[in-house]
Amino acid sequence: MQRELQWFKAVESCVHPSLQEQRNESNETPRQVFTKEHERLVEKGEKWMKETASSCTLVAALIITVVFAAAFTVPGGNNTEGIPTFLHKPPFIVFVISDALALFSSTASLLMFLGILTSRYAEEDFLDSLPKKLIIGLIALFFSIASMMVAFGATIYIFLSHPWKWVIIPISLLGCVPVSLFGLLQFPLLVEIFSSTYGPSIFQARK
Repeated sequence: MQRELQWFKAVESCVHPSLQEQRNESNETPRQVFTKEHERLVEKGEKWMKETASSCTLVAALIITVVFAAAFTVPGGNNTEGIPTFLHKPPFIVFVISDALALFSSTASLLMFLGILTSRYAEEDFLDSLPKKLIIGLIALFFSIASMMVAFGATIYIFLSHPWKWVIIPISLLGCVPVSLFGLLQFPLLVEIFSSTYGPSIFQARK
């Protein structure tokens, strides 16, 4: 649908303004003909966007729940004064920063996908608004998953840095698996949407 709109805009920019409102034998303007011919495609695009946004919204909400709870149950607990036990250790600083980044990015992702779900799904929304929201939402969701895995790795390092130091490396490698899987599964879609939204125009200008 986005590509069809880009073609329509490109052709519209090339014809004389008087022809843009010219009517055919059925007393329809070019825009009315376009809307009529693409009703089914708009419905399919709306269904796909809603299904994708619903799935990603669920994932973002789960991440928010996990990292928000982790922020108040810090590894090692607190002392009698309420100060975290491992406050001055570098792994704890990594945990705090990555947990905060995961919370902020997952919240941004959730808001983007909610914006998709509550969109009016007009024709013009498929040109820029919906693709941009989807791009931002997917990037923020990927960043939140990566930050959550970093926070998990930092917590494991705090607990196992002394007696089980050799376990840290395989656990860290396993933590990269979900991030890599999400990137491999969603990266082609992200590249395609990004190139169609921010890529070169359909009609190349002649020198």
